[in-house]
Amino acid sequence: MKAEFWHDRWEQNRIGFHDDAVNAHLQQFWDRLHVPPHATVFVPLCGKSRDMWWLHSLGYHVLGVELSPIAAESFFTENHLSPTTSRQGPFLRWEATGLTILQGDYFALRPEDVSHCEAVFDRASLIALPPDMRMTYVEQFHRLFATGLDLLLLTLEYDQSIASGPPFAVFDSELSDHYGQNYRIDLLKTADVSDELPSLRKRGVTAIEEKVYQLTSRS
Repeated sequence: MKAEFWHDRWEQNRIGFHDDAVNAHLQQFWDRLHVPPHATVFVPLCGKSRDMWWLHSLGYHVLGVELSPIAAESFFTENHLSPTTSRQGPFLRWEATGLTILQGDYFALRPEDVSHCEAVFDRASLIALPPDMRMTYVEQFHRLFATGLDLLLLTLEYDQSIASGPPFAVFDSELSDHYGQNYRIDLLKTADVSDELPSLRKRGVTAIEEKVYQLTSRS
């Protein structure tokens, strides 16, 4: 999956992965991370997610990274914000009232770009990527946050012999392989979302579970 895949999806408005509502699991479990007031929360592959606005409403600063300029601009437009833009290395930085999106390639991030972040919300990053890219994604994550920080992470599980993603299935064993050495992994909730992903149901998938995890740095 190259960058053009995601650019095309945004240009064609084929964004079934976008959710207009604030994620219910985020609202239910965010307090478990005990993130300090006014801290910066990192939201990878953020799109135009309303979750960023919700986190900001709690008093947090939010830093998203997003490949698509359409998504970045739409986030600010739809939330009636007038951002300033500037260059930050290979990124175009969009910023307004404590909300920042670095528009560009996640894999081009440097540790200094995210060194001020104190927690992560990953609703749709890991499951957006095929297995080989997930490995590279996690390697980059560990480079960016070498000292560790806590995450709220969502995954999907379904039979990939019936259909492939995106969104992709990420099972417990893979999550442990990717994060287990550096993080304690606690499963907070398992939910049946079989009726909430019509794109997978159309391809024959009838059983889909969403899982919510808290990852606590061992550092």
